[in-house]
Amino acid sequence: MKLLHVLKSEPDNVIKTLMNASSKGNDVQQFELFANDVDYDKLVELIFENDKVISWW
Repeated sequence: MKLLHVLKSEPDNVIKTLMNASSKGNDVQQFELFANDVDYDKLVELIFENDKVISWW
C-alpha cells in the first residue's frame, strides 16, 4: 500500500514512533508543510497518488 505522511510541524519522538509503526510493510512518502517554499500542487498530486494519507498536526 502507498502511504503518505503529511507533517504540519517537525515530528517529536512520539510521532516518529507512531509513523514508523504505521509505515511497516508500506511504500511510504513524507510531505513537510513546515518546510520553506511548500509546493501545494505537489501535495495534491501526492494525495491522489497514494492509497492512504495520514496528517500529523
